Order: sequence, then C-alpha cells, then structure tokens
Amino acid sequence: MRILVAMSGGVDSATVAALLVEAGHEVVGVTMQLYDHGRAVGRKGACCAGQDIHDARRVADSLGIPHYVLDMEARFREAVIEPFAAAYAQGMTPIPCAACNRHLKFTDLIGLARDLGCEALATGHYARIETVDGEPALLRATDPVRDQSYFLWGIRREDLPFLRFPLGGMRKETVRAEAARLGLPVAEKPDSQDICFVPEGRYDRVVAALRPEAAEEGEIVALDGRVLGRHRGIARFTVGQAKGLGEASARVGERLFVVAIEAGRRRIVVGPRAALGRTEAWVDDVSWLIDPPAAPVRCAVKLRGREAAQPAVLAWDGARVKIRLEAPAVVAPGQAAVFYDGERVLGGGTLAASRVGAAAGGVDSDGDGALTAAEAAA
Repeated sequence: MRILVAMSGGVDSATVAALLVEAGHEVVGVTMQLYDHGRAVGRKGACCAGQDIHDARRVADSLGIPHYVLDMEARFREAVIEPFAAAYAQGMTPIPCAACNRHLKFTDLIGLARDLGCEALATGHYARIETVDGEPALLRATDPVRDQSYFLWGIRREDLPFLRFPLGGMRKETVRAEAARLGLPVAEKPDSQDICFVPEGRYDRVVAALRPEAAEEGEIVALDGRVLGRHRGIARFTVGQAKGLGEASARVGERLFVVAIEAGRRRIVVGPRAALGRTEAWVDDVSWLIDPPAAPVRCAVKLRGREAAQPAVLAWDGARVKIRLEAPAVVAPGQAAVFYDGERVLGGGTLAASRVGAAAGGVDSDGDGALTAAEAAA
C-alpha cells in the first residue's frame, strides 16, 4: 500500500514509518509546521516545529522515503489556538490536542493523503482500529498507561477504514526497542510533555495575549456569594482546582476547590470538595462512531484524560447527550466526555458549561437532578 505517515519528529511516529517501510509499504512522510519555526528551535518538550521538523526529516532520509513539511500555522491558529483562548475566556477548560486531532490530523491530512493517491493514513497514536460487528471500530490501546483513545473521539466514523494505528497493541518500551533495532536517530528522544504551542506550560499567557479579558482581576466567592478574595484572571482556573485558592481557604479554615467559573462576572466560585460531585452533565458537539442510540443506553464515560471511565446512562436527543453518572464526579466544562462500551469508543463530545444551583448549594447543568423513566430503565 501507499501510506501517508504523520511524522511529528518523535519516536512514536518515526517507528510507525520504519515498521511500515520494513513491511514493504510505500511510505510518504509528512510533518505539519504548526507554529513559529524559529522560536521553537532548541525548545524541549514541543512537537511539530523547530528541531522536531529536522528530526522527522532525518528519520525520513534514513528510511529513504519522501518527506514533506506543510506550513499549517494559519490553519492551526484558526482551528486550535484561537478556540483554545476563547474557551478559557468563557470559563471552560479546552483540550487543544483533541481539536488538533479532529481538524488537522484526521481531516486535513486525510484529504492530503487521498490527494497523493495514498490508501491509508498512519499515525503514532496509541489506540486500535479493529473490526467489530462487521465494521471498523476505534478501541483503546492495549497499554492503559499510553492509551490515547480519549483524545480521538472527534474522528469521523467514515474515516476509520482509512486509518492505521500500528502502535495500539504495543507498550512504550517495546516501541523504543523497535526504534533502536531499526536504527532510528530519535530512538532515545524524550516524549513531548506540554501543550505544543504553550512555552514552559504558561497557557495563561497565551490566553491573555489573545483574550485579555480572561486575565482581568475578579472575585473569588463562596457558594453563598460571600467574597473570599481576588484572582488575577479566570484563565488561571479550572473546575476542580485547589491551587491558587490559599487566601480564600485560609479565610474559611478549610481547603477549597473551584466549583464553577462565572466568566461574564469574572468570578471564581469555590466550595468544599463535597460540592464538586455531580451526577449529571450535558455534552455538546457530539461525534458518534456508532449509530446514535435511539433510547438511553448504559455505558462507561471518561471525563478526563487521566481518569478511569465510570458507569453512566446516556440519553441522546438528536443534538446533545445527557449523562447520568452512577457516582458523583468532577465535571469540568470544556473537557471531553468520551463514551465506551468495554474497549470500544462509541463517541464523545464537549462537556457543556454549568451553572451554580443556589437551592442545592452545588452545581447543576439543568436543575432537575432526576432520572427520567426511560433513563432509569436503560
């Protein structure tokens, strides 16, 4: 097959390219330059810019395959960076990697692959695509520590047959061993850690540059409205966070957590850990990898990348999904809710903004808190 391989400059994508070459495929490498090439030179922990582009080219040269660099800075800014800043300005906590996967890697690169006459697009993601019930399905990686299926919920169902994830059944140590065996120059290269376009992890600076209102000072208030302190911008906070609330915690004599962010009033609403737990939430911008369920369905839902999926009931109304969790959990608007049936990814979407429930003294997205008869029967 002729296969386009997305090469970020790291060991994972380099190993994918090398394994496919070894298997006899005609491989074409492509690297997306996503942000300023010059400023990224020499920076550690990045990807898709600076030294990483050079590393991807070195790997391609060692494998004897063609390699192309795509200038996608403008597209990346429009599809990822600007929505990232806008979400923080709205009091949400976005996932830029999921947006990049959805709009660039698994939309733009698929289009490029088809234009080049390729029969597949391969990446270094740790996930699997296997046939389930007669159709391609997205599954978790076999290594739960490396599994990246949570960040791939936005893949279009019709594109699954075109994708290849060769590392989905491997552990990281095996990948590095394969890279060394194949003589790849990046076999010992450290993994990227931070958001690629955020220098030194200071995302609030990126947000402030694009959305200054997200860096304006405001009040830190208790659930009952008492002012407990001041903050230096809502972009510094996410639901469930305790860091940065020392002054407010000292005033009430207990550790406090961010329960809600009221962007319009520039207020951070805080409360005790018990106030964080929610059993229901709404999910917008839903993408299904199965036929959308006509009735409420039981499954598992993952609300954060590093958390385990938990039992829930989903109810799809044709536009949004309502989640009913069996046990209370922290729900951070802007994060993804990804639906699983065992190892299979059913779909996912973005957790919607919530409001503070005055009567309940907590947070609720629609104020009812009760299961419908259909949901209870699922």
